[in-house]
Amino acid sequence: MSITINIYYTGTNGGARKFAEEMENSGTAAAIRAEKGNLRYDYFFPMADPETVLLIDSWENQQAIDLHHASEMMEKITELRLKYDLHMKVERYLSDENGIPESDGHFIKE
Repeated sequence: MSITINIYYTGTNGGARKFAEEMENSGTAAAIRAEKGNLRYDYFFPMADPETVLLIDSWENQQAIDLHHASEMMEKITELRLKYDLHMKVERYLSDENGIPESDGHFIKE
């Protein structure tokens, strides 16, 4: 069962976007994507809120998340969150082992 965490970073004066850009440009995001157990680490920009960035962060299991939280990457992330004075809202989701129900399938174009 995989775990997906949505983190909404909100700041002022474009701080959230600058944070995401620095995470990408510094190679920190790429290093996190290379960590064992990471399935996804991608930033998105909500159209209706220019001061928020959404991070979708997925892991194979809780052990992979715990290893990530114990890594030196967390120091860099924390440093950048403080630098840009970001606030966070976090949502956590567990994967549905059964996948997408057949009844929903006809709404999805692949």
